Amino acid sequence: MNGLRLIGDIGGTNARFAIAQGGKYRQLRQVENEHYASLHDAMADYLKTLPQAERTNLAGALAIAGPVLGDRISLTNKAWSFSIEDLKRSLHLTTLAVVNDFAANAHAIPHLAAEHKLAVGPVIANAHGNIGVVGPGTGLGMSSLIPNGDGWTLVTGEGGHATLAASTEEEFAIIQMLWKRWSHVSAERVLSGAGLVNLYEALCALRGIEPLMLSPADVTRRAMDKSDEICVRAFERFCEFLGSVAGDLALTIGAFGGVYIAGGILPRFKEAFAASAFRQRFESKGRFASMLAKMPTWLILEESPGLIGLANMPLE
Repeated sequence: MNGLRLIGDIGGTNARFAIAQGGKYRQLRQVENEHYASLHDAMADYLKTLPQAERTNLAGALAIAGPVLGDRISLTNKAWSFSIEDLKRSLHLTTLAVVNDFAANAHAIPHLAAEHKLAVGPVIANAHGNIGVVGPGTGLGMSSLIPNGDGWTLVTGEGGHATLAASTEEEFAIIQMLWKRWSHVSAERVLSGAGLVNLYEALCALRGIEPLMLSPADVTRRAMDKSDEICVRAFERFCEFLGSVAGDLALTIGAFGGVYIAGGILPRFKEAFAASAFRQRFESKGRFASMLAKMPTWLILEESPGLIGLANMPLE
């Protein structure tokens, strides 16, 4: 980790690039993906901003919003695909490691400063054990960290695409509305930027109201200023669904080390999220509610946890 490395957190909407050394990163630059035809073009443009001395003998590490199953990578929510080997060669990198974006987020957890996380629910002293990470952004990511001696074993997956379950009659009605559009309704269909709009439109349909053409930012803005009752309800349902999904992850892995909420949406509305029914729904697991009550939940406030994870990730 003492050598220079080019790191990049590549989401469906934005990409963040930086130079890392010794577990820290600097020269952060965020770009909008729509301005580039390919990931190669975005990375090459960033490299042009670096001093010549920092462009040689440079290793690379990328976190990608999509599965990493071989040399050929395709983003889930962006029409970019690439070969790891070809990208490494064309950018003259010494090595190039590519991981799922929530693998990088999970790697960041042990390195987060206290001011980079907010307890949502009770603060549980000396919480130790398996850690879950889940986060809504352009999509819904999920991963886990398992203690392994003095270090951690990372478990990655695509849990955001697991089937969404209902906990109330209204949630079941929402899912029924979404079934009219998709044969499989995953958690990501409501727990993402587009998911906020899906929730708003489903709630409008259930009330017999013609929905407005709103963006995710429109929904959250109207929810925060309480100018639109259905947008308020959509945000509430968003937090409640997330509580259920996070609780499912906690039960599945036995997350006594806590569940961390990442992603680009909720840190902007941390007070509203903390005041929501998220924690109540997280613990609402019937006979195992008392076990969930012993697991802390945290909102990650650090803007680029994936970059912290990439800066501290051992490269093979």
